[in-house]
Amino acid sequence: MGMLSLSDCVEVRIPAPWGHISGRWYGNRRERPILAIHGWLDNLGTFDRLIPLLPDYIGVLCIDLPGHGRSSHLPPGMHYSIYEFVYIIPRVMHEYGWKKVSLLGHSLGGIISFFYAGLAPHTVDMVISLDILLTTPLRDCELSIKKAAQDMEKHLVEEDRREDGNLHEPPSYTLPQLCKALAKGSNNSVTPELAKHLLYRQVTKSELYPDRFFFSRDGRIKFYHSIHTERGLAAELAGRIGRKPYLIIKGSMSPYLGVECEEPMSILAHNNPHFEFYEVAGGTHHVHLHAAEECARYIVPFIQHHRPPVLTSWSLRGKDLELSSKEQERYLARNRSLSSKL
Repeated sequence: MGMLSLSDCVEVRIPAPWGHISGRWYGNRRERPILAIHGWLDNLGTFDRLIPLLPDYIGVLCIDLPGHGRSSHLPPGMHYSIYEFVYIIPRVMHEYGWKKVSLLGHSLGGIISFFYAGLAPHTVDMVISLDILLTTPLRDCELSIKKAAQDMEKHLVEEDRREDGNLHEPPSYTLPQLCKALAKGSNNSVTPELAKHLLYRQVTKSELYPDRFFFSRDGRIKFYHSIHTERGLAAELAGRIGRKPYLIIKGSMSPYLGVECEEPMSILAHNNPHFEFYEVAGGTHHVHLHAAEECARYIVPFIQHHRPPVLTSWSLRGKDLELSSKEQERYLARNRSLSSKL
């Protein structure tokens, strides 16, 4: 079995009413790939260290969510919410004519995957969730209301800033400064050394100052509306997912996947031989980025078990071995002959 290569990819642009969804399709493009969805404020570069550790017989389509990376921003006056992000999955499926989808999600991408799998379980064949399951309510109702009100005001301020940015270039910084800013914004879950994997898709070179860049992602996504999933809703969604193959990997140093997730995780695991949960020692929230090898130890066999190679995707010494149509027909004829004798 060979491994995927970051250089073996094609850039994709999936049309949407407001513009397009950008992505990169790695590896096998003859079969339905795994759809990989990044976390909040990130982009598809978050999977750069994980991709080369995955088997090459199956492709991986990594996308930038709206407002992130190189995907189009929503029109002025619109507000980002978890609903728009969840609807991206069936939009991608419709574009490529998929009846099923395999999901790999980190953080916000994992929440999106959980919600979609609960809403349309008949279209999902497996889910891999990195350091997340769902967003749980703030325990302090007063604090929750206060935060929602502040986000509403900040969103309006960001809209004014966005309009001004159409006339004036935003503040720009050197790459080392941006690396430090990204690390600080992630609570050091992404180190300055790893920030390069995210920055190349979310910064634009300044036209005013040499060697300076500014963030090109939509500032409004900082104040998107998230669903703080109440216990009853979380339990119902988990129950609808049923016995679907579901892998969750947690970073041991991450605050996510706490006691609030115990009930839906218990429901996912109940009578489900295809549910797996692992914890990576020393892992932070971006566990797949700084501990990619450890994550791959669990992800690769999970993929091999639930999305094994099909006939036309076998590989030999890392190179695809494609059978001609006549060879495939002979292979199927032999199988039919053997079956008739059994």
